[in-house]
Formats: sequence, C-alpha cells, structure tokens
Amino acid sequence: MSASRLGRLQSLLRDNDLDALVVTHPPNIRYLTGLSASAGAAVVGRDRCVLRVDFRYATAARTAADTTPGVDVEVFTGSIDAAISAGLSLLNARSIGVEAEHMAVAGFNRLLASMDGEKDHAPTLVPTERLVERLRVIKDAEEVAILREAGRRISRVGRRLRAFAVPGRSELEVAAAIDSAMRTAGFQRPAFDTIVASGPNGALPHARPTDRTLLAGEGVVLDFGGVYDGYCVDLTRTLQLGRVPARFRRMFDAVRDAQAAGIAAVRPGARAIDIDGAARAVLDARGLGEAFGHGTGHGLGLEVHEEPRLSKLAPAEEVVSAGMVFTIEPGAYVAGVGGVRIEDDVLVVSGGCELLTDVPVQL
Repeated sequence: MSASRLGRLQSLLRDNDLDALVVTHPPNIRYLTGLSASAGAAVVGRDRCVLRVDFRYATAARTAADTTPGVDVEVFTGSIDAAISAGLSLLNARSIGVEAEHMAVAGFNRLLASMDGEKDHAPTLVPTERLVERLRVIKDAEEVAILREAGRRISRVGRRLRAFAVPGRSELEVAAAIDSAMRTAGFQRPAFDTIVASGPNGALPHARPTDRTLLAGEGVVLDFGGVYDGYCVDLTRTLQLGRVPARFRRMFDAVRDAQAAGIAAVRPGARAIDIDGAARAVLDARGLGEAFGHGTGHGLGLEVHEEPRLSKLAPAEEVVSAGMVFTIEPGAYVAGVGGVRIEDDVLVVSGGCELLTDVPVQL
C-alpha cells in the first residue's frame, strides 16, 4: 500500500485547516490503510494515522500497517466512539473533520459528547464531504493494475455468456451459472446481484432474476460484476436469442452505436455531461431518447458505484482526468418490447481511453 495516499490526504487537511479527519467509511479505510473490515476507524492527523479496531481485526490491521508507513494500530475494547476520541487525544487534534456523508447524526452527537475540554478550548467537529473520495477518483498504478486484471477476468466470463443464456433455462439458472463462473475466474464475490432480464423483463433496468424461462426470438440483458482484490468491475451484454423482431433489432443497433459514441468522447479534459451527451444524442436521433432514463456511466473502484458520474445531471464544470475508471453503459427500455444495455469499463489515458473489458458486443 502506497504511503502517498495518506500523504495526499494530509495535505488536504492542511489546506482545509483541519488537524485530523475521522474516517469511518470502510472503503475509505481500505484505501488509506489497506485494511478491509466492516468496523473500525482511521483517525488521520497531519503527520500520523491511528487505525482503531477491535480484537476481530487486530491481526489484519497490523498486517496492513506493516505495508503502509505512517499507520499505527490501536486495539480498543470499549465503544467505537471512545476509541475515536482516544485516537484524537493522541493526535492532540482540535479542529476535527468527520465524513458527513457516512457518519449518522447520532454518531456525530455521541462523538461530540465523548470529547473533553474546557468550553473555550473544546475540540471542534467539522462536517466534510469527499476528502478521501476526491483522492480515490484518480487510480494509482497499483489500482490500475488490479482493475486491468479484473477486466481481463470478467471478459473471460463475458465471452461464455452464450453458453449460459440459452432458451429453456430460467433467469435464475442463468444468473447462478454466471455467478459460478465469476467465482471460478477468481472473483471474491459479486459486486452486486447479477441481473438476468429476458423478454419483457428487459424493460426493467434493475430487474431481478425470476423463474421465467428464456425463449427463442427474444433478447436477454445480462449485467454482472465482480470484486477482485477489493476492486469492482462491471459488464453488461444483451444477447439476441435467435431471430428477434425488427423493432428490437433496431433498438439493439441504436444502443450499440450510442455506446461507441460515448467511448469515442472519452479523453482527459472532456466534460462528464458531454460524454453522456454523445451517447444520448445517438438515442435521441433514433427516437429512443425517452427510453434512456439513466446516466451513461459511473465510476468503479473499491465501490461499484463511485465518482465520476456521467449523466445529463453532472455539474457543467466536472471533467474527466487520466487515471479515472468508469463504465460506459447506455440503454433503452420499452415496455412490452424489452430492453437493451451494453456496458464496458474504461480507463482514461492520454489522448482517449483504454477498454478494460473486451467482450464482442454481438455474440
């Protein structure tokens, strides 16, 4: 684990006049310290990080700290609030940031109550947003290597979809086959519940697999993701099971072309809203603008949905930069006809983007 991640966060603390930041969001703890855990806190000061965990994670935390210079491990036996307060006392922190998006109001109030000090000299809690996420959005060399390997592995599964999704099998059976293939490919777990949406179910963007049987002459949306070495990748293909109606075929071709336009628009400095617009314009021109109700892409990393967000609602000033990894996944959904979504993962590089997934769009 690179110490530069902590160093960059500590620079942000100075820029924001903070003595410390209390990090409680598990993916952020993993990013900064290397510890993958469901509980604990990293109390990051300007020159030191105290990782507070209970006995369940003591060994894992010490192992992670061995490879992350600047991280000290303290094992607590009481409440997490008391442990955080003790960590702040070690740092002698007075102006203390907390992750407003991830700390509940009740937790904020408990932490505030646990902190000692005279009225005029009591520590101050400062709600902050996206301090760690701002760092996570640009992947470092270690993360890029993991995501490239994850992309290769999920692509191998993707090239087998035709063998899984055959007429006569149920959506649940197909989902189970994909999940099994993901485990065999080396993924720790699914990044989300696998979507298998056949025929009219394809018109539901987040459909759950059912006992419905796949039928010849219809389409099936297959959306699945995996977690590899802590990092998420995500892939969607829509298969045509034999001869499909012309209306569905036109929808498929439009989404395929929209995705190609979105990928072509990716380059450092491009606005997120313009990448979305490039894909959306194709669907608008084909009369499917109203059938595309979600964004064109989302960031990937320690979480399957993170920054950046590529949508028509993205801030006008938000641009993509080299090192970002995100999906390009336009779709079209028409009740009574079905749906089409095609998704790949891209890494922004100088002059454009690198495809991390390479499954043929038409299997």
